Amino acid sequence: MANSRRSCARWARASGYDDSAVILYEYPFNERIRTYLRLEHLFHRLGLLVHREHPVDHHYALTTLFEIMDVAARADLKSDVMKDLEKQKAVLNAYRGNPAISEAVLDEVVGQLDARFEAVNHQPGKAGQSLADNEWLMSIRSRIGIPGGTCEFDLPGYYAWQQMEAVRRQADLSRWATTLVPLADSIQVLLKLLRDAGVAQKVMASNGQLQQTLPQGRTFQLLRLRIDPTLNLVPEISANRLMVSVRLMRHEPAERLHPSADSVSFELTLCS
Repeated sequence: MANSRRSCARWARASGYDDSAVILYEYPFNERIRTYLRLEHLFHRLGLLVHREHPVDHHYALTTLFEIMDVAARADLKSDVMKDLEKQKAVLNAYRGNPAISEAVLDEVVGQLDARFEAVNHQPGKAGQSLADNEWLMSIRSRIGIPGGTCEFDLPGYYAWQQMEAVRRQADLSRWATTLVPLADSIQVLLKLLRDAGVAQKVMASNGQLQQTLPQGRTFQLLRLRIDPTLNLVPEISANRLMVSVRLMRHEPAERLHPSADSVSFELTLCS
């Protein structure tokens, strides 16, 4: 139980979100990384909500748990994660013998990859399969998407659970989240290695637009864009294997976005 609580706390801390004085936007180049980012976002939210005490927070923690199950229901997700862990291990092992690389650090990271591979491999079925076998949770899941569908007269057992002490609800949520720990930890380390592989560069958007041709021979998986929030600009990003395009938009009255004609700089990182 203590391990699952620590995992939830780690999910709340470890993510791609920056707390510095910039806004970070990330754009995935393929569906696999898109799924990883969505799951990371949900694990981060779950870690925050579980450690709060109000029943409403725990209601949305359960909603998040069900969202994770929906995203993780992809049949090939488990095999994708295991293949990526093996691929990263092979990439790192290729650095052995390089005098600029610490063998001790290399062994530690490879050990983490091995541990996460084994944990995912030993999970039966899809992520959250044991939760899908819990009839009480599934009765809540079947109604949680209905507006007002979890009122006390619809689900009296769930209403009674919400009246329990916060520590009891937290313990239950942490226990249910335990089955998701191998997936969450694996995605965390894969995204960290991917982000660390990128090199940031300062770029200039002329008249609110940037188009950049990508170097051939490299397959990029993630774009990271940092921009000063005081500029009040929102980047609309599109990308493929050949080109990246960024169009800067500005908030206008009625909360609508309109193209900006300003020429501003921001930081761009391409991760492969």
